[in-house]
Amino acid sequence: MFDKILIANRGEIACRVIKSARKMGIGTVAVYSDADRDALHVHMADEAVHIGAAPSAESYLVGDRIIRACLDTGAQAVHPGYGFLSENAAFRNALDEHDIAFIGPGAKAIEAMGDKITSKKLADAASVNTIPGYTDVVKDADHAVEIARGIGYPVMLKASAGGGGKGMRVASDDEECRDGFERATNEAKSSFGDDRVFIEKFIEEPRHIEIQVLADSHGNAIYLNERECSLQRRHQKVIEEAPSPFLDEKTRRAMGEQAVALARAVDYESAGTVEFIVDKDRNFYFLEMNTRLQVEHPVTELTMGVDLVELMIRIAAGDELPIAQEDVVIDGWSIEARVYAEDPSRNFLPSTGRLVRYRPPEEDDHVRVDTGVYEGGEVSMFYDPMVAKLITWGEDRDRAIGEMRAALDKFIVRGIQTNISFLSALVAHEKYVTGDISTNTIAEEYPEGFHPADVPHEDPATIFAVAGSMLRKYRDRAAQIDGQLPGHRREVPADWVVVAGEAHHPIRVVPAEGGSRQAGSGYNVTYDGRTYAVRSDWEFGQLLWDGTVDGEEVHVQVERDGQVYTLTRGGSQSDLLVMSPRAAELHRLMPVKAPPDTSGHVVAPMPGLLVSVAVAEGDTVEAGDELAVLEAMKMENALRAERNGVVVKLHYRAGDSVEVDEVVMELE
Repeated sequence: MFDKILIANRGEIACRVIKSARKMGIGTVAVYSDADRDALHVHMADEAVHIGAAPSAESYLVGDRIIRACLDTGAQAVHPGYGFLSENAAFRNALDEHDIAFIGPGAKAIEAMGDKITSKKLADAASVNTIPGYTDVVKDADHAVEIARGIGYPVMLKASAGGGGKGMRVASDDEECRDGFERATNEAKSSFGDDRVFIEKFIEEPRHIEIQVLADSHGNAIYLNERECSLQRRHQKVIEEAPSPFLDEKTRRAMGEQAVALARAVDYESAGTVEFIVDKDRNFYFLEMNTRLQVEHPVTELTMGVDLVELMIRIAAGDELPIAQEDVVIDGWSIEARVYAEDPSRNFLPSTGRLVRYRPPEEDDHVRVDTGVYEGGEVSMFYDPMVAKLITWGEDRDRAIGEMRAALDKFIVRGIQTNISFLSALVAHEKYVTGDISTNTIAEEYPEGFHPADVPHEDPATIFAVAGSMLRKYRDRAAQIDGQLPGHRREVPADWVVVAGEAHHPIRVVPAEGGSRQAGSGYNVTYDGRTYAVRSDWEFGQLLWDGTVDGEEVHVQVERDGQVYTLTRGGSQSDLLVMSPRAAELHRLMPVKAPPDTSGHVVAPMPGLLVSVAVAEGDTVEAGDELAVLEAMKMENALRAERNGVVVKLHYRAGDSVEVDEVVMELE
């Protein structure tokens, strides 16, 4: 067994690998860029080595620096995590040349499975179901149309070296096919330096289901059942679970056996994942094989009772698999939600900055949090926007969903925007609860994007009751201030009005002890003819209201600005005013201030780096013209003119960093 390993990665996956290595008594070496000098994985590791500047191309992607760090520290092996160099055959070979073990498969498997055209041919040869299509390189747009007509529309055009949803286009007719070929080719060339494209039949109402495989150097290979990864946004997974609510045992076994057959065909050694597309009739087709650890591996760990990172390390050290196929059983249900630093209300654009507050839910037998950040740390513009992975386990799917909903409600992040409300809305959605999902579900259910204020509360009475209890707690405290004249004590009224937008909701709030001034932790709130028992130990200033309403657990995130309570629960957000009846009457008469005219301002929709500015002061522009390009977290966003005009002032130049909502330039 190794004495010391180096983790050639960062963030939550680096922290995850360090935990397993520490449990095994193995020393760890972290590597870090300028931007990650104070990152969590650097603090967790036994040693840390600086490898370059913030851009990954100058640090985490420079294999020679990783190898030098191994030689300088005496690390005997490298765990690559995922992304960066995890599927780089040249890096794998370079490690071999220096007698440094790679905690992953051999170069043969990485090369074969890294090319989608080659991998599909190998899958065919191994009798693995493949999607009907053309597995050679498409020459040009005319050739693409000819092939698509032969297969039958709709078709999917895919970059051979693609991944992460890049270089993919769906075409339903000749025109879309020509356009899709050009776009897929250009995107593939810019993203991967490889413009080869192939075409497959597009499976309608598809599910994305993958099989976890393990293989060692002693000829043993098994599958650890499946993960359902169908909830995706722009081909990026959002929520995963194990097992799938869709598969039956027969299909599960067939998919697993084919996944193992493919692994054997490329002499696979380590943990790997074979991804399949499954249609509504449970016909399944090979998609690709990921020759690395998957982001969603924790749901397999929680339902299989294994540590995949530990098994990868042991396999790389030459150990034999400790489990056989007959030992694999499913224990309960697990769900993973990816918490990203992104703003759902701005079409999920990245959000960077300092984590002013970071309070994930407490971990226990039902809740796990894999993270690479901490309160006070920075979320940089240079890397993937993942903040954490929230994983829950339950005896069955309903319990796992319930645990996830509660955990998301308790997950506090301030200082940056996150997708937590979006995740909460997803796991509460009827389609998800019933398991009626596909890779199209998010696009179909949220075609205009997502904003938590647009999600109705399942039970608005609960939110009104919580808001009323907090308001009454504040008023009761104010009424107890020392120095009041005898006989002139302030009396707190029981009747209030919750103002939600233009709607007014009368409530009555009294201490649970029957009207005493010392309300303690309980109030009785009457709304719409029903009285709710509200109990909580919530204190002033706390961002999370934990308690019960009529005996049921309730978790509500709280922001208070004067009289306005912003309450968030289950993906829904409400700005509420709690006022006296007379104040509520007068509030109806308050004029609404018209917002200022900012139509001439071109603002940054996300924080980032201005890669280019296409105009100068005095230039005339037309609606739709590109004005500048902003980049953050591997995403480019073109700023375009919303109307015709003249550029009168540039506030920033190419190479400058800007914050969200800052005015980049002005038009008139």
